[in-house]
Amino acid sequence: MSPRMIQLRLGIGACVVSILLVLLGIPGWVSSPSNVPNIVLAPTFWPYILAALTGLSGLGLILASRTASAVVDDDEGANSDGKHWYRLAVLAVVMVLTMFALPRLGMVWTTMIVFVVTAFMFRTRHPVAALVCAVIVPLALYAFFAHVAGVAIPQGNFVRLP
Repeated sequence: MSPRMIQLRLGIGACVVSILLVLLGIPGWVSSPSNVPNIVLAPTFWPYILAALTGLSGLGLILASRTASAVVDDDEGANSDGKHWYRLAVLAVVMVLTMFALPRLGMVWTTMIVFVVTAFMFRTRHPVAALVCAVIVPLALYAFFAHVAGVAIPQGNFVRLP
């Protein structure tokens, strides 16, 4: 398949998912009280933002497909290491284990571990940056939401953050 077709199909898929989320998913499954004092803290605000960003990404892919190459690579399979199904299966296992680990380890520690596992599973070119981000980003998000926004972040059974 040509890069143009891949980008076009991914873009159309992202736009369809975005529209489905905005019209059906978020209104149907995300409940929000009507008296939220700050719109940023409303449970529906960030899902709508993510759906809009997904739609914008899809539109960007559609526009980028117009300038992409329409020629199919002859050595398309040569660049693949043949382990894409294996990685997909491992990623599915990581997602399931994440759901089991969240109540036990808490959101911050679980995201740190999952970030590191996925970064090294996909063979990042920047392992030091991945390790630093795996620690700093969840801690910074925890600090913001717990101490600035006043939102409770799920804590684990073993280590509790202040």
